[in-house]
Amino acid sequence: MKKLVIMGVMLLMLAGMVFGQQITRVGVIDLQKVYMTYYKDSQAVRAFEEEKQRAQDEIKRLGDEIRVLQARRLELQTAGNTDSLKALDETLYKKAQFLQDYIKVKQAELDEKAKALSQTDTFAQLLYRTVQSIAELEGFSLVLSSRNANDVVTSIIWFSPMIDISDKVIQALVGTNR
Repeated sequence: MKKLVIMGVMLLMLAGMVFGQQITRVGVIDLQKVYMTYYKDSQAVRAFEEEKQRAQDEIKRLGDEIRVLQARRLELQTAGNTDSLKALDETLYKKAQFLQDYIKVKQAELDEKAKALSQTDTFAQLLYRTVQSIAELEGFSLVLSSRNANDVVTSIIWFSPMIDISDKVIQALVGTNR
Protein backbone atom coordinates (compact mmCIF):
# COMPACT_ATOMS: atom_id res chain seq x y z
CA MET A 1 0.00 0.00 0.00
CA LYS A 2 2.84 2.35 0.88
CA LYS A 3 4.50 1.70 -2.50
CA LEU A 4 1.23 2.44 -4.27
CA VAL A 5 0.87 5.80 -2.50
CA ILE A 6 4.48 6.74 -3.28
CA MET A 7 4.03 5.78 -6.93
CA GLY A 8 0.80 7.80 -7.07
CA VAL A 9 2.51 10.87 -5.63
CA MET A 10 5.41 10.51 -8.08
CA LEU A 11 2.97 10.12 -10.95
CA LEU A 12 1.16 13.30 -9.88
CA MET A 13 4.46 15.17 -9.65
CA LEU A 14 5.46 13.98 -13.11
CA ALA A 15 2.07 14.99 -14.54
CA GLY A 16 2.40 18.40 -12.90
CA MET A 17 5.80 18.94 -14.51
CA VAL A 18 4.51 17.91 -17.92
CA PHE A 19 1.47 20.18 -17.74
CA GLY A 20 3.54 22.98 -16.20
CA GLN A 21 5.68 23.21 -19.30
CA GLN A 22 4.41 25.78 -21.77
CA ILE A 23 4.01 24.47 -25.29
CA THR A 24 5.29 26.93 -27.86
CA ARG A 25 2.96 27.26 -30.81
CA VAL A 26 4.34 28.68 -34.02
CA GLY A 27 2.25 30.41 -36.67
CA VAL A 28 3.18 31.09 -40.27
CA ILE A 29 2.06 33.97 -42.45
CA ASP A 30 2.38 34.44 -46.20
CA LEU A 31 3.12 38.16 -46.28
CA GLN A 32 3.14 38.28 -50.08
CA LYS A 33 -0.48 37.10 -50.08
CA VAL A 34 -1.39 39.83 -47.58
CA TYR A 35 0.46 42.46 -49.60
CA MET A 36 -1.27 41.43 -52.82
CA THR A 37 -4.67 41.46 -51.10
CA TYR A 38 -4.02 45.02 -49.92
CA TYR A 39 -2.02 46.04 -52.99
CA LYS A 40 -2.64 49.79 -52.81
CA ASP A 41 -2.14 50.05 -49.05
CA SER A 42 1.01 47.95 -49.03
CA GLN A 43 3.03 49.93 -51.59
CA ALA A 44 5.73 51.08 -49.14
CA VAL A 45 6.03 47.62 -47.61
CA ARG A 46 6.27 45.98 -51.02
CA ALA A 47 9.00 48.44 -52.06
CA PHE A 48 10.93 47.48 -48.94
CA GLU A 49 10.44 43.76 -49.69
CA GLU A 50 11.73 44.33 -53.24
CA GLU A 51 14.80 46.08 -51.87
CA LYS A 52 15.41 43.13 -49.53
CA GLN A 53 15.14 40.76 -52.49
CA ARG A 54 17.61 42.83 -54.54
CA ALA A 55 20.08 42.67 -51.65
CA GLN A 56 19.57 38.91 -51.35
CA ASP A 57 20.12 38.47 -55.09
CA GLU A 58 23.35 40.48 -54.91
CA ILE A 59 24.57 38.40 -51.95
CA LYS A 60 23.83 35.23 -53.91
CA ARG A 61 25.66 36.59 -56.97
CA LEU A 62 28.73 37.52 -54.91
CA GLY A 63 28.68 34.14 -53.18
CA ASP A 64 28.47 32.37 -56.54
CA GLU A 65 31.52 34.32 -57.76
CA ILE A 66 33.45 33.16 -54.70
CA ARG A 67 32.41 29.54 -55.24
CA VAL A 68 33.62 29.67 -58.87
CA LEU A 69 36.96 31.09 -57.71
CA GLN A 70 37.23 28.40 -55.03
CA ALA A 71 36.72 25.72 -57.68
CA ARG A 72 39.39 27.41 -59.81
CA ARG A 73 41.69 27.49 -56.77
CA LEU A 74 41.25 23.75 -56.29
CA GLU A 75 42.19 23.19 -59.93
CA LEU A 76 45.32 25.33 -59.56
CA GLN A 77 46.26 23.60 -56.31
CA THR A 78 45.88 20.18 -57.94
CA ALA A 79 48.01 21.33 -60.88
CA GLY A 80 50.66 22.70 -58.50
CA ASN A 81 50.57 26.20 -59.97
CA THR A 82 51.72 28.12 -56.88
CA ASP A 83 52.18 31.52 -58.57
CA SER A 84 48.60 31.66 -59.87
CA LEU A 85 47.37 30.12 -56.63
CA LYS A 86 48.86 32.95 -54.58
CA ALA A 87 47.23 35.62 -56.77
CA LEU A 88 43.91 33.78 -56.66
CA ASP A 89 44.09 33.47 -52.87
CA GLU A 90 44.47 37.25 -52.65
CA THR A 91 41.46 37.76 -54.94
CA LEU A 92 39.42 35.26 -52.96
CA TYR A 93 40.29 36.99 -49.69
CA LYS A 94 39.28 40.41 -51.05
CA LYS A 95 36.00 39.10 -52.48
CA ALA A 96 35.13 37.26 -49.27
CA GLN A 97 35.90 40.36 -47.21
CA PHE A 98 33.81 42.50 -49.56
CA LEU A 99 30.89 40.06 -49.27
CA GLN A 100 31.12 40.06 -45.50
CA ASP A 101 31.20 43.87 -45.39
CA TYR A 102 28.36 44.13 -47.90
CA ILE A 103 26.17 41.85 -45.80
CA LYS A 104 26.90 43.86 -42.64
CA VAL A 105 26.21 47.21 -44.28
CA LYS A 106 23.10 46.01 -46.12
CA GLN A 107 21.72 44.36 -42.96
CA ALA A 108 22.14 47.57 -40.98
CA GLU A 109 20.60 49.61 -43.79
CA LEU A 110 17.61 47.28 -44.13
CA ASP A 111 17.13 47.12 -40.37
CA GLU A 112 17.01 50.91 -40.23
CA LYS A 113 14.54 51.09 -43.12
CA ALA A 114 12.36 48.39 -41.54
CA LYS A 115 12.33 50.32 -38.26
CA ALA A 116 11.42 53.56 -40.03
CA LEU A 117 8.73 51.79 -42.05
CA SER A 118 7.21 50.23 -38.96
CA GLN A 119 7.05 53.64 -37.28
CA THR A 120 5.73 55.69 -40.19
CA ASP A 121 3.69 53.44 -42.50
CA THR A 122 0.13 53.01 -41.25
CA PHE A 123 -0.35 49.76 -43.17
CA ALA A 124 2.81 48.25 -41.64
CA GLN A 125 1.65 49.29 -38.18
CA LEU A 126 -1.83 47.89 -38.76
CA LEU A 127 -0.41 44.64 -40.14
CA TYR A 128 1.88 44.18 -37.11
CA ARG A 129 -0.93 44.91 -34.63
CA THR A 130 -3.25 42.53 -36.47
CA VAL A 131 -0.65 39.72 -36.51
CA GLN A 132 0.04 40.33 -32.82
CA SER A 133 -3.66 40.28 -31.95
CA ILE A 134 -4.38 37.08 -33.85
CA ALA A 135 -1.24 35.41 -32.50
CA GLU A 136 -2.17 36.21 -28.91
CA LEU A 137 -5.80 35.19 -29.45
CA GLU A 138 -4.80 31.88 -31.04
CA GLY A 139 -2.05 31.18 -28.50
CA PHE A 140 0.95 31.46 -30.83
CA SER A 141 4.28 32.38 -29.28
CA LEU A 142 6.03 32.98 -32.58
CA VAL A 143 4.92 33.96 -36.09
CA LEU A 144 7.26 33.35 -39.03
CA SER A 145 7.04 34.52 -42.61
CA SER A 146 6.59 31.52 -44.88
CA ARG A 147 8.39 33.04 -47.85
CA ASN A 148 11.54 34.75 -46.62
CA ALA A 149 13.50 32.11 -44.76
CA ASN A 150 16.63 32.93 -46.80
CA ASP A 151 16.32 36.71 -46.78
CA VAL A 152 18.85 39.09 -45.35
CA VAL A 153 16.57 40.17 -42.54
CA THR A 154 14.80 37.97 -40.05
CA SER A 155 11.75 35.94 -40.92
CA ILE A 156 10.28 36.42 -37.45
CA ILE A 157 7.22 38.64 -37.76
CA TRP A 158 6.08 38.62 -34.14
CA PHE A 159 6.95 36.73 -30.98
CA SER A 160 5.64 36.56 -27.47
CA PRO A 161 8.01 38.06 -24.93
CA MET A 162 7.31 34.94 -22.86
CA ILE A 163 9.59 32.88 -25.15
CA ASP A 164 12.47 35.39 -25.03
CA ILE A 165 15.21 33.84 -22.92
CA SER A 166 17.68 36.73 -23.33
CA ASP A 167 17.50 37.81 -19.67
CA LYS A 168 17.93 34.22 -18.47
CA VAL A 169 21.01 33.82 -20.68
CA ILE A 170 22.44 37.11 -19.41
CA GLN A 171 21.81 36.05 -15.82
CA ALA A 172 23.48 32.69 -16.44
CA LEU A 173 26.46 34.38 -18.07
CA VAL A 174 26.75 36.86 -15.18
CA GLY A 175 26.79 33.89 -12.79
CA THR A 176 29.60 32.16 -14.67
CA ASN A 177 31.83 35.26 -14.92
CA ARG A 178 32.20 35.73 -11.17
